Amino acid sequence: MTMTLDETRQMADAIRAEIGKAIVGQEDTVEHLLVALVARGHVLLEGAPGTAKTFLAQCFARATGMDFGRIQFTPDLLPGDILGSNLFNFQTSQFTLTRGAVFTELLLADEINRTPPKTQAALLEAMQERRVTLDGESHDLPERFMVVATQNPIENQGVYPLPEAQLDRFLFKLLVPYPSAEEEAAIVSRFAQRSGMPKPEDHGVTQVADAKRIGEAQDAIAEVTIAQEVIDYAVGLVRATRENADLSAGASPRAAVLLANAGRARAALQGRDYVLPDDVKALATNVLRHRLLLSPAAEIEGRQVEQLVEGMIEEVEAPR
Repeated sequence: MTMTLDETRQMADAIRAEIGKAIVGQEDTVEHLLVALVARGHVLLEGAPGTAKTFLAQCFARATGMDFGRIQFTPDLLPGDILGSNLFNFQTSQFTLTRGAVFTELLLADEINRTPPKTQAALLEAMQERRVTLDGESHDLPERFMVVATQNPIENQGVYPLPEAQLDRFLFKLLVPYPSAEEEAAIVSRFAQRSGMPKPEDHGVTQVADAKRIGEAQDAIAEVTIAQEVIDYAVGLVRATRENADLSAGASPRAAVLLANAGRARAALQGRDYVLPDDVKALATNVLRHRLLLSPAAEIEGRQVEQLVEGMIEEVEAPR
């Protein structure tokens, strides 16, 4: 039985409430994580150290009941450390699969840009097809497999920028900001009295969803209608990125598909069976920012991708 849209909204509200027990602020980031989960997408979090990116992923996994795995990406990390390998068992004279960290439901790829491209590429098949191929044999990953990757925008030494093919696998790239003064004071009040690293369970975060309910929520997207006018609007935004002189590379048709699907997921999480142009507007920047490349002239002038996307949102006429 498929979950109704109203039940989907109630489940999302419960997950937000549980995460809010431990995380101060970051409502927009949590909202996009929920959209990505329901849309079967992956998320790249970019923010300075100490902005609770890892802790947020842990709280999200606990509230949704997802098996949690973490990989600390380093320059010496090998693809086999992520995927696993077939090891020969001398007792049975057979090869036995040793599963890597990727065999989980929510994989935290911490500081993903600190490992070389060969190791980064180990995640490509897993993210696109939810499958891993080892020695010519395919192994399926969990149906709700999701990657939440983090990277630090401040340090430029010893990092390997993600290639375009890798970035294109992420539904969203979210910028995690510093908290406001009020939020930071609340964070200090909440965490300064505890020693050691924080844990979701220390703050009362409990499981309020499971694989069955999340699967039903993902299927509930089928009940959401997206009108042709809204599809045309999403396509218009994506095509505008290819016609902008300040961009040397625009977004692909895949971006338009993902933007439309994310809009349906956002509508479902709000209990609606139709997509509004505002759904597309709210998600466009985070869907497009990592898929666009500034032209050399625009870089020299100090332009920002986000500014260009906001300009396109203003220029492309939305349906009424």
